[in-house]
Amino acid sequence: MAPTCCSSCFQGLTKGKKDLFRQRSGTWEPSASALSHQLSAEWASPVPRYGAGAADLDLVMSSLDTDVPHQPGRNKDARAGRRSKFEIEQLTMSPGSLPKPLAPYEREQAIRRLQPTATYEMLNQVPQEVLEEATAEAQELRRKLTKGATVVFISAGYPGKRFIFERAAALGVKSVIVDHPDSWSRALVDEGIVAKFLEVDMGQSSEEVFKQALAAISELGKDGLTGTADGIVTFVELSVPMTCRLAEVLGLPGMEPQAVDRARDKHRTRAALKDFGLPTPANYLIKQGSDLKAAAEVVGFPAVIKPVSGAASLGVKKVTSFEELESGYLEVAEELGSLVVSSGALTKASNGTKGVNAKSVVDLTVLLEQYLDGPEVDVDIIMSEGDWRYAAVSDNGPTLEPYFNETWGLCPSMLSKQQQTELKDLSVNCCKALGFTSGVFHVECKYTSTTGPQLIEVNARMGGGPVRECNRLVWGVDLVEEAIFVALGIPARPYLPKVPYTCIGYTFVNAQKSGKLMSTAGFEAWRKLPNVLSSVPLAKTGDTVVGVKDGLSTWLCELVVTGKSSEEALNYFLKLENDAAADIE
Repeated sequence: MAPTCCSSCFQGLTKGKKDLFRQRSGTWEPSASALSHQLSAEWASPVPRYGAGAADLDLVMSSLDTDVPHQPGRNKDARAGRRSKFEIEQLTMSPGSLPKPLAPYEREQAIRRLQPTATYEMLNQVPQEVLEEATAEAQELRRKLTKGATVVFISAGYPGKRFIFERAAALGVKSVIVDHPDSWSRALVDEGIVAKFLEVDMGQSSEEVFKQALAAISELGKDGLTGTADGIVTFVELSVPMTCRLAEVLGLPGMEPQAVDRARDKHRTRAALKDFGLPTPANYLIKQGSDLKAAAEVVGFPAVIKPVSGAASLGVKKVTSFEELESGYLEVAEELGSLVVSSGALTKASNGTKGVNAKSVVDLTVLLEQYLDGPEVDVDIIMSEGDWRYAAVSDNGPTLEPYFNETWGLCPSMLSKQQQTELKDLSVNCCKALGFTSGVFHVECKYTSTTGPQLIEVNARMGGGPVRECNRLVWGVDLVEEAIFVALGIPARPYLPKVPYTCIGYTFVNAQKSGKLMSTAGFEAWRKLPNVLSSVPLAKTGDTVVGVKDGLSTWLCELVVTGKSSEEALNYFLKLENDAAADIE
């Protein structure tokens, strides 16, 4: 069989080291242990899912909601008790004091006055049609182009995101992390996983954090350890607005700040969808109590109260009458006022949780929105060069109302092919309506009984929790890898199998009653059972937890299992959860 264009070109490009030589890359190399995390053979598919010119992908998978609330005793941060203006601004009034987006002519000037990146120079050596093929050979070529690149990561997130930097090291990336001086990720330098750690005082205002980060990034390459920045990326929600602005002024590939700002403001998101001719639920912005009557007349009931700048399910509540709206508004305002910023996320204050009181810093505006019934789903999307290249639909279990706490998920989805296609199309069009042309996105939707697919929100970054693992195990697509490609300006064309590799289910074990968690032994015992991929306690012994009947319930454990079918995986984790009641007194 004759080799494809990509196969023959790939062979020619990889015969000699001189073919794709990276200039000015620096001397740092990942440690041997870091390189051991590289892709295994099971990630590669023997048959491409689609060839050049194919237009549709009916991808189906399930994943975890990305905005995981902080749990007591987990992801502790040494600076949790310090005042962080940056975090407060990005949580409640994004983009805060960050600089305004550049005008088109300013963006062009920034690009012209900067030297082309080493990655850009290498890309010019490869035929475009080779890079745009969705084959195993082309994917290996994209990885080769990534090796040696200096990629800046804005904020490391919590320690559970270590896998991001391990994957980058396995690709040969010279990772540079920009974060607070006492971040856990600083130790990754000593382990040989990360090339450099750049200290930035995240307790400052967004404007000052931006200036300090920009100055530090501009110095890269001068010590010979790394090259100058080839790309800039983040996997942390609060850092998305700053990351896209840094990319813009540095002349690097990235999302347009205007698109990011629209996505992070639920009210502006709805307006953008309406202008694009997409379906959107009735909504009304509530700035004060006197707005409640007008909001009720516009939206009607049932409805949902939610913060304009999302914080997972915190501050979200369903209301079915004006009386419930009045009491619910006061309750949500009080709940938001009781939240603190801890480990870069809004969290409900509990025993031992320290942070900045959100209400004391800004006035929190909420949105009243028409209640959407029906199954909730997530759609993980990869966009590159103006269009979508991957869109995988996932199922979410029924949330616990009225506070909408997450329960479980499945992949592949059990919805009909037609429903999945409609949800995929809506999600992609919502990204386009907001102005996105490239990036990795985690989109949340519902398939309603009366109006079909409706958007909940667009997250302009990879989803959290097991989202990356679900995509990797089910479809062989590594969202970390693809996000790095996009950040470097390398075309993203994931190579997919004809059928899913496996079926995965996961559940968040919610506390069924309030009290003190006496033991996590039952959750840890699950790890020894067959077909259990992971069982991660989200609360520790001795924590005070909230039951489902008393408010926003506490997540006790994240359990992930595999099965021959999605239904089998669902039944398996539900049985495990039902058979092992949490020890709460």
